[in-house]
Amino acid sequence: MKFRFRPDGRAKLAVIAAAAALVMASGSGAAATTSPGKHAGPAGDGTAVTPVGFRVTPAGRQTGLGDLPLSAVFFPDQQHLVVANAGNGPQSLQVVDTATGTVTQTITYDQPEAVFTGLAFSPDGTHLYVSGGGSDKIRVLGVSGAHLTEQASIPLTVTDSAGRQVDAYPAGLAVTPDGARLVVADQLADAATVVDLATGHASTISVGHAPYGVTLAKDGRTAYVTNRGGNTVSVLDVSTATPAVRTTVTVGTHPNQSVLDAAGRRLYVADGDSDQVSVLDTATNRVVRTLDLAPYPNAPVGSNPLGLTLSPDGRTLYVANSGNNDVAVIDVDRGQVTGLIPTGWYPASVLASAGKLFVLNAKGLGAGPNPDGPSPFLDTPESTMDPAWRAQFIGTMMVGTLSTITLTTDPGRLAGWTRQVVDNNGFALADRVRGGGNSVVPGRVGGPTPIKHVIYVVKEARTYDQMLGDLGKGNGAPELTLFGEASTPNLRALANRFVTLDNTYANAEVGTQGWSWATAANSNSYTEQTWGATPRRHTGGTMPPAATGDPAVAPNRDPAGAYLWDRLADKGISFRNYGFAVAPDPAGKLRAPDPKLDAHTDPDYVGFQPDCADSAGSFAPQGGNSCMLPRIEEWKREFAGYVAGGNLPTVQFVSLPNDFTFGNWPGKPTPPAYIGDNDWALGQLVEAVSHSKYWADTAIFVTESNAQAGADHVDAHRTTSLVVSPYTQTGKVDSTFYSTVSVLRTIELIVGIKPLTQFDAYATPMTNAFTDCPSFTPYTATKPSTSFTEVNPPPAGGGN
Repeated sequence: MKFRFRPDGRAKLAVIAAAAALVMASGSGAAATTSPGKHAGPAGDGTAVTPVGFRVTPAGRQTGLGDLPLSAVFFPDQQHLVVANAGNGPQSLQVVDTATGTVTQTITYDQPEAVFTGLAFSPDGTHLYVSGGGSDKIRVLGVSGAHLTEQASIPLTVTDSAGRQVDAYPAGLAVTPDGARLVVADQLADAATVVDLATGHASTISVGHAPYGVTLAKDGRTAYVTNRGGNTVSVLDVSTATPAVRTTVTVGTHPNQSVLDAAGRRLYVADGDSDQVSVLDTATNRVVRTLDLAPYPNAPVGSNPLGLTLSPDGRTLYVANSGNNDVAVIDVDRGQVTGLIPTGWYPASVLASAGKLFVLNAKGLGAGPNPDGPSPFLDTPESTMDPAWRAQFIGTMMVGTLSTITLTTDPGRLAGWTRQVVDNNGFALADRVRGGGNSVVPGRVGGPTPIKHVIYVVKEARTYDQMLGDLGKGNGAPELTLFGEASTPNLRALANRFVTLDNTYANAEVGTQGWSWATAANSNSYTEQTWGATPRRHTGGTMPPAATGDPAVAPNRDPAGAYLWDRLADKGISFRNYGFAVAPDPAGKLRAPDPKLDAHTDPDYVGFQPDCADSAGSFAPQGGNSCMLPRIEEWKREFAGYVAGGNLPTVQFVSLPNDFTFGNWPGKPTPPAYIGDNDWALGQLVEAVSHSKYWADTAIFVTESNAQAGADHVDAHRTTSLVVSPYTQTGKVDSTFYSTVSVLRTIELIVGIKPLTQFDAYATPMTNAFTDCPSFTPYTATKPSTSFTEVNPPPAGGGN
């Protein structure tokens, strides 16, 4: 099992390919995605299944931590480490005894206070500096043994070129070896700040986009700042309190953490969306080698390397692949990956000591059931601060973990771990179609199919049980159902008449990630690490990734070609966009920042604006917004034109967001009004298609971008999904494990494009939902009987 180098110096993972061959030979490689009874969440035996379908089997001893542990650093005594938990719930610092795995101290920060990924001890070990993220400060803690005591913080004031104050959102930081200066990456300011620790004087300089990590040279005169919003490392002179940019080095896409070798000659940079490690020669500031972390030959992206560290002897580099739930073990001298170690879900950081490896698993073992999860009838502006609400909110209920792994020189142990990772993630099958195909869904890209048109509908934030738990078939919990026949007659009729999908999961916790998964089959580290901290930001929450036009949040190797529509455009496949990733321009027209998407966007179709109605006859526009036509009326107007002209695009993207609701917010439409409005729009869309000449060759895929706003007895990620077509009009229950990326994989196979990432490559397409005996009976929508115009009274009421 040897590493093979291509002429460009990029290494291919022959060791992983060999392990994959062993797994495939044993017949266990395909079972991971299709095993009966498989569902997402913790299994109760220390293992889990992610919403993508990957198995999680962490090696070593596991310690429960806080919400989204993102970074850790050893205490000067090397017997303890401190962890920064930077999730959506109460953020915290935790001290862990490395010998016992015991958490010995927890310091909690409630909103608006915060911590983020930067952690650094002063050279004399008397102080710990912690980046304050959205609180725009550097925390300073006194150190006594292994105990931390909060001291006065260092505020960060950053101004842009126009003299306006901007959020710094400090991320990575480092202290110079003489203890005199602190170098900070100001993530939202596209800047780096050097703080004179004696005087408090701070000097800021512009660097690349969304800077993240800071690594100092051995003499402390040079700082390397990774620009996670681009593909560069800024090399700074920080020998004085006034920094200067020496040069900028191009690396892979979205560089994250970096680490310097003991001699100070090589800087290793984790390129998060290129699935590689760039190796910089610090004497010349040039990339001299690129290590490829793809798990099989020609694999699409998805390993998503994030954390990395060197062994004490400097001979081994460990890389945390957050997407693959493993740590890659690399022989530095030979430039070879020697194996993989299984971790928990989303390893974000890794530390090495003599004989041990410490891995932070940001999502631990996942969520599991949340029968007491959120309800829109209890959702008010204040509810998100309620500890009881947070206890089973998907974004805060997942417990991060620390894996303490004893290392060994036994090659058999590493080979066994590698085989386990290959089996967990289905790498043995590479990007071959799971479960094969049938006469409707091709078993290969470009295969024949009677489906010539696809309509992809994305809704917002509901769980399966909340909507269909009392359907009468499928795996539902009736006691958790909030919206019955009165507000969801079409959702129920379509699930009953076509196919009931009761084992489908949103790959995301919330919509910020969910739209990235729904359109790009991935969510990168910028999105994963920042969405939860938005309540702590002065500037408010972030937009969904695809909606911002910001390359920092566009996942995958090429931010300009990250999304499904980019692939369609590149292949000349026609498409039309209704509300995906749009925002109003000054004239009130809807525009997409992505030029490829904008060229195919209906400028009169409103995107995610809950104040605007999905269907006609619903509530009046709220808050004085100009909402144009209700969404479904605008869609029907264009659809009628396409029917008349015989030129329906191959793919349509349709956003129907109002099942998100405004909860119990005073003066807003009630949850049943929003749900009914949304259901009526969906029913009319299916009716229009099924009564048209395009019905015979169309498939309508309906899913939710996320499942954050409800309860479910299986897993908080489980959501509703529909496949509506003459070829799915069976009335059967399909309990195959599907997820958001299964929808994408099915669409890709139908229209003839390759997978976007490793995740949709792995996903089981929704073949089992289809039959080769179609029924062309059209569908007639039913208007919900719930009131569309009822509003919440002041003060907020409740009920079900």
